[in-house]
Amino acid sequence: MAERSVSDRPEEILRLTPEEADELFDHLERTVPTHPPVVTLPVRAGTEAVVFGDTHGDWRSTLEAVRLFERGPEARWLIGLGDYVDRTPTDSGEGSVANALFLLGLASRFPDRVYLLQGNHETARRIAVFPHQLPEEVDALWGPDATRYHRLLGLLERGPLALTTAGGAYLAHGGFPRGALGADWAKAVDPNDEERLIEIVWSECTATRSRRGVVAPWGEDDLTRFLAGASLRLVLRGHDPDLTGRPLYGNRCLTLQTTRIYERFGGVIVAHLPLGEPVRSTSDLVIEHLPTEGRRYPSP
Repeated sequence: MAERSVSDRPEEILRLTPEEADELFDHLERTVPTHPPVVTLPVRAGTEAVVFGDTHGDWRSTLEAVRLFERGPEARWLIGLGDYVDRTPTDSGEGSVANALFLLGLASRFPDRVYLLQGNHETARRIAVFPHQLPEEVDALWGPDATRYHRLLGLLERGPLALTTAGGAYLAHGGFPRGALGADWAKAVDPNDEERLIEIVWSECTATRSRRGVVAPWGEDDLTRFLAGASLRLVLRGHDPDLTGRPLYGNRCLTLQTTRIYERFGGVIVAHLPLGEPVRSTSDLVIEHLPTEGRRYPSP
């Protein structure tokens, strides 16, 4: 395993001085990779990815997902579906900051094996989101200085908007590009195109009870059109808590949430996604409930 640093221990991030925090930002800005809008993972025989959903500052649950990644073989991947900040559980301190910097530290150590997709809370500098407590959390830790907030979001914006696997899975926070895009659909994903950005990080599906109203929800016909045009079979996403763990649309779509804030909807779960063979439906995934589910901890 790569050399560890303070960013591998969320509790220590919460105890950094402003000067130490600036040093950590300097290090991460040198080492966290900047990814293209869409990343494709190649086939890796006998390997898998641990995929986690929205964590929203719940670094205690993030730690459990990371332990699964670290206990696996060297070829195991870790993929986050976005929304690492805001809505922090009350027992996690300034958890948005700790959670984000902890995950960015992993992306720094394992640049080819850790992918942090952007969600709507990571794109807050382009499209406003509510609640957005990250600025207040940064100030509470290190004093009023907007620079550190912007540095943190800048690092999170280095993550891709979507990821696909050679086995046929598509991963994103909310949805997918719409329209008749065909096999070259990934070329149409431009992070500076607000319409495309909204489709990927903000859109709900028609099965959810949540309606944020930013963009019209997509349905089964939209999903079928996208998967067929892109030669994919399965969508893994976050964003809609009330759909947690529910296979939808002929077992071609699954929503993950990995935060205790939303555990009442379906638990605190991750998915084990095989990378060494094709995936045809949600039945090819292994869903695991994390030990943080149903547990509360003393304040750090």
